[in-house]
Parts: sequence; C-alpha cells; structure tokens
Amino acid sequence: MSRSSSGFVAGLTAAALAVVGFLAYQASANAPALPVKAQPSSTASAEATVPPKGKAGTTAVPANSGTGLRVVYSLSAKRVWLVGGAGEPAKTFEVMPSTVSPAPGTYKVTSRSGKITGSDGIPIEHVVRFASVDNVNIGFSAAVDGSVPTPDPARKTGGIRMTRGGGNAMWTFATISSKIVVVP
Repeated sequence: MSRSSSGFVAGLTAAALAVVGFLAYQASANAPALPVKAQPSSTASAEATVPPKGKAGTTAVPANSGTGLRVVYSLSAKRVWLVGGAGEPAKTFEVMPSTVSPAPGTYKVTSRSGKITGSDGIPIEHVVRFASVDNVNIGFSAAVDGSVPTPDPARKTGGIRMTRGGGNAMWTFATISSKIVVVP
C-alpha cells in the first residue's frame, strides 16, 4: 500500500470512529429515563429517601404536579422529587435554588453536560438544563467538590445545586426530553 492510500485509510478510520462515538453519545443522551430505586442514606445529608405512603414523616409529592414519570421542583420547599411512572416518588432531596428561577410550569430537559464550569466559576457535573430566563440557562447540577453554597445574590446564575448524590440520581433519571414540573 502506498503512503497516500494508507493516509487515506487512516483518515477514513478516524472519521468512522468519530461517527460511531457521536452516535453512541446520542443514543445514551436519548435513552429513556429509568426510575431510580430509593436507597437508604448512610449519612446525614440534604438527601432523603421517601418512606412508603402512609408512614409518618412522608415528604409527599406536591399536589397538582402532574402525573407519570417526571422531576418535580418546588421553588418554596427548595426540594426536588424524582417521580416514577406509577406516581410514587423514587427519591427526594433538598436543593439550593439559583438567583434566577423559572416560572411554575411544565418543561422538558433540553440539554445535559457531564462536567463544565458553572456561571459562578465553580466546577460542576451532571448538568441537566430545562429552561432559560432573561438569557440565563436554568438547570440542576452538583459541584464537583460536593459543596452546596448559597449563590451570590448580586450575580445572575441559573444553577440549581444539589449534593453529588442528588446530582448522580438526577443525571440517571432526567435524560433529554424528560418532563420537569416546577411548582411554587
């Protein structure tokens, strides 16, 4: 084989690998969301598994938050519920709201990023975006260092922060086009 034809074959191989990688990424991003099984927490944190309905201390999914598989975000409770298809909450945990909040309503996950730097300069992971308000992207994320700081009220940020455990659960649960319901 001549040098020019071996370079051509190497170029085709690289292009084919790029296409396969892109298609694999698209397939994983569009995979259907699976319910997250509740698991007991071994340490005290902002996360809490939800006891079965009827038991004392249940953190119920907010009324009028829709039906079916969805993420429910309560602005006033500063809490998220990952709700399975049967309407039972799979997991709920507290979050730290951003300085810019979406209006109550129904949204869909529009994009996701594995690891990036947040608008506040903090390295974050498991970013799940679902809205834009005043040119600020709104989404759920977890700081790589595990912190859940109160945002600077002087800055317009859209990151709704959670613990890394919450971020992992959200990332698994909320894929592209998953329903997000924001309630007051």
